[in-house]
Amino acid sequence: MTTLTATPANTLTSTTEASRAVILAYMDTLTTGDFDALREFFAPDVTWTLAGDLPLSRTWIGPGAILDEFVPAMVEHFVPGTMELEFEGVMADGERVFAEWNTRALAKSGLPYDQHCLAVFTVRDGRIVEVREYFDTLHAKSVVFV
Repeated sequence: MTTLTATPANTLTSTTEASRAVILAYMDTLTTGDFDALREFFAPDVTWTLAGDLPLSRTWIGPGAILDEFVPAMVEHFVPGTMELEFEGVMADGERVFAEWNTRALAKSGLPYDQHCLAVFTVRDGRIVEVREYFDTLHAKSVVFV
Protein backbone atom coordinates (compact mmCIF):
# COMPACT_ATOMS: atom_id res chain seq x y z
CA MET A 1 0.00 0.00 0.00
CA THR A 2 1.35 3.41 -0.97
CA THR A 3 0.93 6.32 1.39
CA LEU A 4 0.74 9.74 -0.19
CA THR A 5 2.33 12.60 1.62
CA ALA A 6 0.88 16.02 0.96
CA THR A 7 3.30 18.25 -0.85
CA PRO A 8 3.08 22.02 -0.53
CA ALA A 9 1.41 22.17 -3.97
CA ASN A 10 -1.16 19.53 -3.01
CA THR A 11 -1.85 21.28 0.29
CA LEU A 12 -2.33 24.63 -1.43
CA THR A 13 -4.64 23.08 -4.03
CA SER A 14 -6.80 21.36 -1.42
CA THR A 15 -6.91 24.50 0.76
CA THR A 16 -7.81 26.61 -2.28
CA GLU A 17 -10.63 24.29 -3.32
CA ALA A 18 -11.98 24.01 0.23
CA SER A 19 -11.93 27.81 0.68
CA ARG A 20 -13.59 28.34 -2.69
CA ALA A 21 -16.32 25.82 -1.83
CA VAL A 22 -17.08 27.59 1.47
CA ILE A 23 -17.53 30.97 -0.23
CA LEU A 24 -19.65 29.55 -3.06
CA ALA A 25 -21.91 27.88 -0.48
CA TYR A 26 -22.02 31.13 1.51
CA MET A 27 -23.08 33.06 -1.60
CA ASP A 28 -25.80 30.51 -2.39
CA THR A 29 -27.09 30.78 1.18
CA LEU A 30 -26.90 34.58 1.11
CA THR A 31 -29.48 34.69 -1.68
CA THR A 32 -31.97 32.78 0.51
CA GLY A 33 -31.89 35.37 3.30
CA ASP A 34 -31.58 32.58 5.91
CA PHE A 35 -29.51 34.40 8.55
CA ASP A 36 -29.41 31.37 10.87
CA ALA A 37 -27.76 29.34 8.10
CA LEU A 38 -25.41 32.24 7.31
CA ARG A 39 -24.18 32.31 10.92
CA GLU A 40 -22.76 28.82 10.48
CA PHE A 41 -20.29 30.09 7.88
CA PHE A 42 -18.60 32.49 10.30
CA ALA A 43 -15.98 31.78 12.95
CA PRO A 44 -16.96 33.21 16.36
CA ASP A 45 -14.33 35.96 16.10
CA VAL A 46 -14.86 36.77 12.40
CA THR A 47 -14.19 40.34 11.32
CA TRP A 48 -15.93 42.19 8.47
CA THR A 49 -14.30 45.45 7.45
CA LEU A 50 -16.19 47.87 5.23
CA ALA A 51 -13.64 50.22 3.72
CA GLY A 52 -14.23 53.93 3.26
CA ASP A 53 -15.82 56.75 5.21
CA LEU A 54 -19.51 55.79 5.21
CA PRO A 55 -21.50 55.80 8.45
CA LEU A 56 -21.17 51.98 8.46
CA SER A 57 -17.47 51.89 7.51
CA ARG A 58 -15.54 50.12 10.22
CA THR A 59 -14.64 46.63 11.37
CA TRP A 60 -17.55 44.57 12.65
CA ILE A 61 -16.55 41.70 14.97
CA GLY A 62 -18.50 38.46 15.36
CA PRO A 63 -21.44 36.94 13.49
CA GLY A 64 -23.93 38.82 15.68
CA ALA A 65 -22.47 42.23 14.87
CA ILE A 66 -22.31 41.40 11.17
CA LEU A 67 -25.74 39.80 10.74
CA ASP A 68 -27.75 41.57 13.46
CA GLU A 69 -26.27 45.07 13.21
CA PHE A 70 -24.26 45.75 10.04
CA VAL A 71 -26.42 44.00 7.42
CA PRO A 72 -29.77 45.33 8.75
CA ALA A 73 -28.29 48.85 9.06
CA MET A 74 -27.36 48.74 5.38
CA VAL A 75 -30.55 47.06 4.14
CA GLU A 76 -32.81 49.52 6.01
CA HIS A 77 -31.80 52.16 3.45
CA PHE A 78 -33.47 50.23 0.60
CA VAL A 79 -37.12 49.93 -0.36
CA PRO A 80 -38.15 46.45 0.86
CA GLY A 81 -38.29 43.82 -1.85
CA THR A 82 -36.13 45.74 -4.35
CA MET A 83 -32.68 44.38 -3.52
CA GLU A 84 -31.11 41.96 -5.98
CA LEU A 85 -27.70 40.30 -5.82
CA GLU A 86 -25.93 39.09 -8.93
CA PHE A 87 -22.76 37.10 -8.34
CA GLU A 88 -19.97 37.51 -10.87
CA GLY A 89 -17.71 34.80 -9.52
CA VAL A 90 -14.84 33.95 -7.23
CA MET A 91 -11.09 33.50 -7.45
CA ALA A 92 -9.29 31.55 -4.76
CA ASP A 93 -5.71 31.06 -3.66
CA GLY A 94 -5.15 29.11 -0.47
CA GLU A 95 -7.21 30.58 2.38
CA ARG A 96 -8.02 33.76 0.44
CA VAL A 97 -11.06 34.04 -1.82
CA PHE A 98 -11.98 37.09 -3.88
CA ALA A 99 -15.70 37.38 -4.62
CA GLU A 100 -17.40 39.84 -6.97
CA TRP A 101 -21.09 40.70 -7.07
CA ASN A 102 -23.49 43.44 -8.03
CA THR A 103 -26.07 44.80 -5.63
CA ARG A 104 -29.05 46.58 -7.13
CA ALA A 105 -31.92 48.16 -5.23
CA LEU A 106 -34.11 51.21 -4.99
CA ALA A 107 -32.79 53.35 -2.16
CA LYS A 108 -35.29 55.01 0.15
CA SER A 109 -33.90 58.26 -1.24
CA GLY A 110 -35.77 57.33 -4.44
CA LEU A 111 -32.50 56.84 -6.34
CA PRO A 112 -31.37 53.60 -7.98
CA TYR A 113 -28.50 51.83 -6.24
CA ASP A 114 -26.31 49.87 -8.65
CA GLN A 115 -23.13 48.83 -6.92
CA HIS A 116 -20.26 46.57 -8.00
CA CYS A 117 -18.69 44.97 -4.94
CA LEU A 118 -15.51 43.05 -4.23
CA ALA A 119 -14.73 41.24 -1.00
CA VAL A 120 -11.63 39.42 0.12
CA PHE A 121 -12.60 36.47 2.31
CA THR A 122 -10.18 34.49 4.47
CA VAL A 123 -11.31 30.94 5.26
CA ARG A 124 -9.76 28.70 7.92
CA ASP A 125 -10.97 25.32 9.08
CA GLY A 126 -14.07 25.62 6.92
CA ARG A 127 -15.18 28.95 8.41
CA ILE A 128 -14.93 32.57 7.29
CA VAL A 129 -12.53 34.35 9.66
CA GLU A 130 -12.12 37.69 7.89
CA VAL A 131 -13.84 39.75 5.20
CA ARG A 132 -12.65 43.01 3.68
CA GLU A 133 -15.33 44.57 1.45
CA TYR A 134 -14.72 47.25 -1.16
CA PHE A 135 -17.12 49.22 -3.36
CA ASP A 136 -17.77 52.70 -4.69
CA THR A 137 -18.35 54.61 -1.47
CA LEU A 138 -19.08 57.85 -3.33
CA HIS A 139 -22.00 56.14 -5.10
CA ALA A 140 -23.25 54.75 -1.78
CA LYS A 141 -22.89 58.14 -0.09
CA SER A 142 -24.78 59.95 -2.87
CA VAL A 143 -27.57 57.40 -3.22
CA VAL A 144 -27.99 55.62 0.10
CA PHE A 145 -26.58 57.90 2.79
CA VAL A 146 -28.02 61.22 1.57
